[in-house]
Amino acid sequence: MLQPKMILIDVDGTLVDSVPDLTYCVDVMMERLGRPPRGEAAVRNWVGNGVERLVRRALLGRLDGEPDEAEVAVALPIFLELYAQNVSQRSLLYPGVREGLAFMTGAGYPLGCVTNKAARFTEPLLRDLGIRDQFSLVVSGDTLPLKKPDPMPLLHAAAFFGVDPAHALMIGDSVSDVKAARSAGFGIICMSYGYNHGQDIRAAEPDAVIDSMSELKGLLAA
Repeated sequence: MLQPKMILIDVDGTLVDSVPDLTYCVDVMMERLGRPPRGEAAVRNWVGNGVERLVRRALLGRLDGEPDEAEVAVALPIFLELYAQNVSQRSLLYPGVREGLAFMTGAGYPLGCVTNKAARFTEPLLRDLGIRDQFSLVVSGDTLPLKKPDPMPLLHAAAFFGVDPAHALMIGDSVSDVKAARSAGFGIICMSYGYNHGQDIRAAEPDAVIDSMSELKGLLAA
């Protein structure tokens, strides 16, 4: 049983399946550029490192590499405009998220949200899905100079709550979350269903892997 004094939770791939909205924006962007759509299967493999990296991957059509910067300069503003209008039109909370949040708040855990998504997208997404008020702190990808996998956002949150990192827990879905948690001295639980570029998150050796946040009650000792 883990005994954290605070819990931080990632957004994309952990709380929210945002791929449907991201795919819509990628495909419309590609259409406006006169290029073929990429589709949900590809986008699902590319997300997790912020929207600029997603745009770069969409332009290339693969996970790694760098497109022409002139292409990025044209494509990125198109995507940002589209996503601002479509941040929560198709996105959904994963099954078990509401139950997991209800358990954690009911058990008295201070909750924060730490994501690499920019605040202009994070805040409306959490509000539209009805969970913003669950979090005393939201650290977005542009809140601080560095973002995950750097430990800075997690350590910032620990300082905010006044909790020793050794008594803090991160819940995420990717290698980035595991690296940030390990570097910060947090415990780390990962969701099996998230965005990890097609790789099994168990290979990153988090403290636990669960299929639903409703399973947290069996892992946490309040």
